[in-house]
Amino acid sequence: MVRNALAEMLIRYRAIEFGDFTLASGAKSPYYIDVKSAVTNPDLLAAVAEAVASAHEFDVIAGVAVGGVPLAVAVALTAKKPYAIIRSSEKSHGKKDVIIGNVKDKDVLLIEDVTTSGGSALYGIKALLAAGARADRVVTVVDREQGAEAALKSEGVRIIPLVRLSELLKE
Repeated sequence: MVRNALAEMLIRYRAIEFGDFTLASGAKSPYYIDVKSAVTNPDLLAAVAEAVASAHEFDVIAGVAVGGVPLAVAVALTAKKPYAIIRSSEKSHGKKDVIIGNVKDKDVLLIEDVTTSGGSALYGIKALLAAGARADRVVTVVDREQGAEAALKSEGVRIIPLVRLSELLKE
């Protein structure tokens, strides 16, 4: 799938909305990127999964809860490869694992729905590395172009956006 077609689908399924929004960071924004809701549409979810599965080599695809999980599952089904879930925090009961799935000694590709500062992606990469994975790439459906690329690069991690915010705003 070409990047412009994916941007058009994101717009069609309302992944970008305009108004007055307060982001998780507390910052104000005239637009909100909501890939989580948009990918509840199977056409968009399948397009994202195909774009990632056809362009990247990996042993395991991983997603940070909540936004990365349906993306990781869809890519895993498309690529016929395992997936892993990275919990947003450690459990206080049961096995207490931060990661669900086998990533030890595997080449793991992390997928995110949206990157802004890169904090969630970096959390995911560090969790994967701590679990013994080889992980140095993050695919994001939409990069808001607000520092994630530089933050990840400074940690030796490459970000690969399917669509950049500037491309969505052009559409």
